[in-house]
Amino acid sequence: MEEATISQELFTINNLWVMIAAALVFIMHLGFACVEAGFVQKKNVVNILFKNTTIPAIGLLTYALMGFNLMYPGSDYAGGWFGFAGFGIGTDEAGLTSAYTDWGGYTYWTDFIFQGMFAATCATIVSGAVAERVKLIPFLIFTTLFVAIAYPITGMWKWGGGWLNELGFHDFAGSSLVHSVGGWGALAGAMLLGPRKGKYTENGVKPIPGHSMPLATIGVFLLWFGWYGFNGGSVLSADAPTVSLVFVTTSLGAAAGAITALFTAFFMFKSYDLSMVLNGILGGLVGITAGADVITPMESIIIGGIAGIIIPFAVVFFDKLKIDDPVGATSVHLVCGVWGTLAAGIFGEGKDVVAQLTGIAAIGVFSFAFAFIVFYILKLTTGIRVPDTEEERGLDITEHEMEAYKMF
Repeated sequence: MEEATISQELFTINNLWVMIAAALVFIMHLGFACVEAGFVQKKNVVNILFKNTTIPAIGLLTYALMGFNLMYPGSDYAGGWFGFAGFGIGTDEAGLTSAYTDWGGYTYWTDFIFQGMFAATCATIVSGAVAERVKLIPFLIFTTLFVAIAYPITGMWKWGGGWLNELGFHDFAGSSLVHSVGGWGALAGAMLLGPRKGKYTENGVKPIPGHSMPLATIGVFLLWFGWYGFNGGSVLSADAPTVSLVFVTTSLGAAAGAITALFTAFFMFKSYDLSMVLNGILGGLVGITAGADVITPMESIIIGGIAGIIIPFAVVFFDKLKIDDPVGATSVHLVCGVWGTLAAGIFGEGKDVVAQLTGIAAIGVFSFAFAFIVFYILKLTTGIRVPDTEEERGLDITEHEMEAYKMF
């Protein structure tokens, strides 16, 4: 690789911005923890927080061990389906200079830590969908395999220079490569686990409300805040025009998702449902992520607004199928992730809708199949669902022997 021609000052600025963005993405894990904790019953709060605490640790360790080199195997595998540059991470002096990238964006270590912060997000998405009835250890086994293998392989297809990249597939920051991958895993897990006891009755769907809407709201705002790093950092430099555009499209997409979810939910349920508005924000963010760099601000409002409309309909759709998702992860990350990836082809100048559809299908088939097989093997061996008595008592006591809140 030829030495980049940018100044040391610009290289430092670029590198610093990507490191700051990595820290913002890290904050998103706290956002996920708060959202999921707020949306579950108080008897399961410790359990969901335990999972959201261990998932980033598992993600970083597996990404260092093999995920990074599986996702970015090197130029020898350009246009391919699979490549692996070996176990572990390490670099020579060139990896610490502007020569590491042809635009002089950041160092090797900054590259790893930014991408590593993305890695665990997929499994975090799954944890919400299977909450309140999944066994802890089998879930952590699934998390390890999903983050170590499934996520890096599909990421390699685009971001690692693989066959989807050669096809012209566009996914700027991961509507499909992060969010729908996690959403497909969430769908597989929820299907194999079955619904929580009492959720679906002869008289219809019985709501099982979360225990803390304030906590869920804090989580959504933390996620929105972190998304500036998630999308803004995906510029992979501090390029002022692109980063500022991405901040605007990200913000408008989230705002539009909130408002359209508000009115759609009121039309459907005749109530002002805060949970739908919160998920509308997240749906708008997920929807805007694939094309945040190639769409106009006005187009971002359309994309985010449609995502917000999708949310209530998707929630009802999954309930009709009796697929129980306590936090709405499949609606937000899977359905809106697919929509956002397609929207990047529809609205993005010069983008190919056929390439987008191909990527959506390939990523969906691989991610769902991988998750389903792993969960199914675990179901046959260790079992993946807690006994009915433990579910009724709550996982905090039965799995962790502690409570989130001491009741006086």
